[in-house]
Amino acid sequence: MAAPGRPFSFIAGLRALPAGIWALGFGSMLMDISSELIHSLLPLFMVGVLGTSLVTVGIVEGVAEATAAFAKVFSGALSDYLGRRKRLMVFGYALAAFSKPLFPLATSVDWVFAARFADRVGKGIRGAPRDALVADIVLPRLRGAAYGLRQALDSLGAVIGPLLALLFMFWFANDIAAVMWVAVIPAFLTVALLLRYVREPARVGAEEGARPPLRLGDVRRLGGAYWWVVGIGAVFTLARFSEAFLILRVEDVGVPLGLVPLALVVMNLFYALCAYPAGQAADRLDARRLLLLSLLLLILADLLLAGAGSPWLAFAGAALWGLHMAFSQGLLAKLVADSAPLALRGTAFGFFNLLSGLALLAASVIAGTLWQQFGAAATFLAGAAFAALAALGLLAWRVPGGPGDGAGR
Repeated sequence: MAAPGRPFSFIAGLRALPAGIWALGFGSMLMDISSELIHSLLPLFMVGVLGTSLVTVGIVEGVAEATAAFAKVFSGALSDYLGRRKRLMVFGYALAAFSKPLFPLATSVDWVFAARFADRVGKGIRGAPRDALVADIVLPRLRGAAYGLRQALDSLGAVIGPLLALLFMFWFANDIAAVMWVAVIPAFLTVALLLRYVREPARVGAEEGARPPLRLGDVRRLGGAYWWVVGIGAVFTLARFSEAFLILRVEDVGVPLGLVPLALVVMNLFYALCAYPAGQAADRLDARRLLLLSLLLLILADLLLAGAGSPWLAFAGAALWGLHMAFSQGLLAKLVADSAPLALRGTAFGFFNLLSGLALLAASVIAGTLWQQFGAAATFLAGAAFAALAALGLLAWRVPGGPGDGAGR
């Protein structure tokens, strides 16, 4: 254990995290293996096999993610009301698991939309309770590290998933539907792992008395600092549209079909390697500087992807995209936990994800439209412009929940 007031070392910080955080992390990893195995091939399946337009890809991706965001609001608020989060979380993972066989069975974009809808509803149901449960389980001084570890393991799954896609695309001679069946196995393993190893602490919010009612007026209790975090998170999402367009860009610069999933491998490898160190840094460094660094990385990624004339430049853009995710996603989750009242923590994550999901819907539709009308470069240049706008907002913002700030604890 580190001396009081001194930061944990890398290894000591890992050892200090409770077993429940590790179980949540490995559960995220297994589900992401399943999801990313499918998602690394899904845009190619929609465009190449089903003949879907790029605008429709953007709409399907955006609506799916926005649906997840709406579900997170209700599941987060419900977990606050019930004072229990695990059951809702496991139900969400189970729904996503049962959606996986629908993808290889799809014969039209309507089937894909239905599968994505069910999958994202499951993600929405589990997301806010899981993120709130992380904060419930871990000590406040370890929140950044805890969210960073979960994101790192989640991203490791997002590396393994596309690698398995590459392996099985070779094994099944580029039969995308056959490869998608492999994703069913880790999805159901996730549910079994979480049921067995996640232990929820005593009833959430018991310190504050009676069970909190579900009232719209309670939203006012979230406070201005929290809503600043939500606003910044939404602008971040506008700057970073669906990863489906990253996949399509890699194919656009001449990467063979069977190797396209390498784009997600590269992106998530850098994400996985840096998410935990970035989370540790968030526990002791200025949040605004870390977020500005993440935006700079995203701007560089978008500029590389806009001007990419070779696979190497496209993969370099994917790597920078992953670094941006590492320095922003865990930190934003920590800021939500730090700025929200304990009794409304699930609700807070729900609204944060709702606004981010709506921003993703808008960003994905804009990205698809720009690509179809003006080409790939316009899509990524627009992303860079939104990232620059987010940076300007951060320069005018006093970040809550920094080191020494006891908000939300």
